[in-house]
Amino acid sequence: MAKGFILCADDFAMTEGVSRAILDLLARGRLTATGAMTNRPHWRRLALELAAFAGTADLGLHLNLTCAAPIATMSRLAPDGTLPGLKDVARAAAVSGVVRAEIAGEIARQLDAFEDAMGRPPDFVDGHQHVHVLPGVRRALLDLLARRYPAGSLYVRDPADRVAAIRARGVAVGKALVIAGLALGFRSAALKRELRVNSGFAGVAPFDPHRDFGADLARFLIAPGKVHLVMCHPGFIDAELAGLDPVTATRPIEHAALAAFEPPAGMPLRRFHELAG
Repeated sequence: MAKGFILCADDFAMTEGVSRAILDLLARGRLTATGAMTNRPHWRRLALELAAFAGTADLGLHLNLTCAAPIATMSRLAPDGTLPGLKDVARAAAVSGVVRAEIAGEIARQLDAFEDAMGRPPDFVDGHQHVHVLPGVRRALLDLLARRYPAGSLYVRDPADRVAAIRARGVAVGKALVIAGLALGFRSAALKRELRVNSGFAGVAPFDPHRDFGADLARFLIAPGKVHLVMCHPGFIDAELAGLDPVTATRPIEHAALAAFEPPAGMPLRRFHELAG
């Protein structure tokens, strides 16, 4: 039986507007985690404000290999200085050892950027567009985390859940099943390296501004796992976001719904360590 759930906002530091929305929700106590894109130019400045919530929320790395520019040159994966789309990353990482080596270097740099700004390791690691579970990325990430941090000191996001639970929620079912398939084997690979992992995942959404996100949020709590993690994507729209990411119109809708959200009885907001023990 689930004792609550983690509510995690993705994409901190992507833009000023996204970050302000997340900081607002953290201040309201409506989130218990957020992952930061440490390759973005806003990161170091905004990290000072984010650090204030270290006592009430898990603060982690939102590994980014598909949006904007890497921290350092990646001549094979991003020859023009811009990271490619998810499909191109998956294809290149699957066939090229050089690309995999570049990815390993960028993962280390993004972890360094988190630690340099926050003065400590991240509480968790996940990935923008779930890039961290790609077959050509996961080994580099998990091996590095296992070498770099003490066993059990952080957790990684498994973006998969049971087929029955995904279908019972009835939100973006096809998309959630594809992500679950992509993540096949990720959990066991992480556990073998003594990394902690959530058990239960929801929040996969169609990003349709005509949907009732508050109702979807309630459905994300159907059939929860023991360490249930729900992702969300709040934000305020600005010109930078419109030119950077396809998910725009639904971000303020999610922010408004999350600001008004009251967890149901018996399913309080929790941090990872409160659920995993």
